[in-house]
Amino acid sequence: MTTPAPQDPAATMHIGAVAERTGLSLRTLRHWDEVGLVRPSGRTEGGFRLYTEADVERILLVRRMKPLGFSLEEMSRLLELADRVAAGDADDAVRAELSDLVAAAQERRADLARKLDMADELIALLRAL
Repeated sequence: MTTPAPQDPAATMHIGAVAERTGLSLRTLRHWDEVGLVRPSGRTEGGFRLYTEADVERILLVRRMKPLGFSLEEMSRLLELADRVAAGDADDAVRAELSDLVAAAQERRADLARKLDMADELIALLRAL
């Protein structure tokens, strides 16, 4: 079954343009669609994926989670929570879960910063040889 094309085809992009804008591979975008993480808003009659600006924003949100090592399940959950916030349906439980995700992202970022410091130390040692 094909997804209907969005109302305004002029406001959509094909997967190649999305890959170029986001710095992601076509393979990654296709995979995210196949696993249901970020689906395009529509498809052409020939079956080509059509992405909207909102789709690109969702893709960029997920892309920002990748370097922090979030799983596909965690990424999917974050998108669900973001959708609830956008819909005005963010109760205390949603806010608490978002707070937990912020804390996890901060911890993972701190770990990356420590790794970068170690890499910088190694580079300095190698240059001193």
